[in-house]
Amino acid sequence: MTLNLGVSYPWVLLLLPLVALPWLQMPLDSRDHSCVAALPADSLSRALQIGLAVAGSAAILATLLGIADLHRVEHSIPRVGTGAHLVLLLDRSKSMDNTFAGRRADGDEESKAEAARRLLSEFMQKREHDLFGVAAFSTTPLYVLPLTDRRQATQAAIDTLATPGLAYTNVGDGLSLALSYYRDLPMTGSRAIVLVSDGAATIDFRTQEKLRQYFPELGVRLYWVFLRTSGDRGPFDEPENEQEDTPEAMPERHLHKFFQTLGVPYSAYEAENPQALEQAILQIARLENEPLVIQEKVPRVNLAHLCYALALGALLLLLSAKLMEVRAWQA
Repeated sequence: MTLNLGVSYPWVLLLLPLVALPWLQMPLDSRDHSCVAALPADSLSRALQIGLAVAGSAAILATLLGIADLHRVEHSIPRVGTGAHLVLLLDRSKSMDNTFAGRRADGDEESKAEAARRLLSEFMQKREHDLFGVAAFSTTPLYVLPLTDRRQATQAAIDTLATPGLAYTNVGDGLSLALSYYRDLPMTGSRAIVLVSDGAATIDFRTQEKLRQYFPELGVRLYWVFLRTSGDRGPFDEPENEQEDTPEAMPERHLHKFFQTLGVPYSAYEAENPQALEQAILQIARLENEPLVIQEKVPRVNLAHLCYALALGALLLLLSAKLMEVRAWQA
């Protein structure tokens, strides 16, 4: 077991040889005797002498460690469970503020953003060992929360879906931002991006090439939960004619086809109501349930106060011994 101890002022440790002082001379009264061999053996006195010397050394050592600011350093410990490193990539375009029927939300009907916020919160709370990160996108990508196991922070990040949406849908830059969460992160479990969107947009050729490179390189899976508005086209719709089969006319279909070329496991789910959205999230929960190693951070713990308490206890013991000392009668 590693103690992970450290000091803030290591120069104080140069005084550690002072710990030997109680073994050289104790502050107790002593008398010379003409014949030491004539003295009776006294094991109790010998044990008491050694005990007081130990107490003196302990007092000096504890005081020095307290002055040096002894502490347990911040470190990480591995925690094994089942789950994944998940980045929730949330669409924050204005259309997310509408209902699945395409109307403005009122008190009787949830908006797509509110339904996603509620179900993602339940999803997050049920997955005890996952690390969650949150990113968003509209006209530009929005960095919200890095990968963490802190549920309160994740909940606050998901709650940003309750704020009014912005302008457009820039899914390419949003995916690039979500992938950046995994850079310099040790590969200790399954990795996935959960894209929650009610629309799509064309991705320029340069961004497409970058995504095709980084998804396999970082080992990240992709899930697309498409919140379909009633009457709109979805990723699985077929064109009525060849002229209609273009990224501009059918962006959802062509984004889905692009995702299939990333070279990583990819699944798309189409949800036309909150119940279908819930089923899609449950399906993702079943798929992302592999062995996972999490490095849990243990914060620094100051131990100086314990050192001072130990020094005080040793000094009180020495003081008690001194007060109980019986002095020889001087004629």
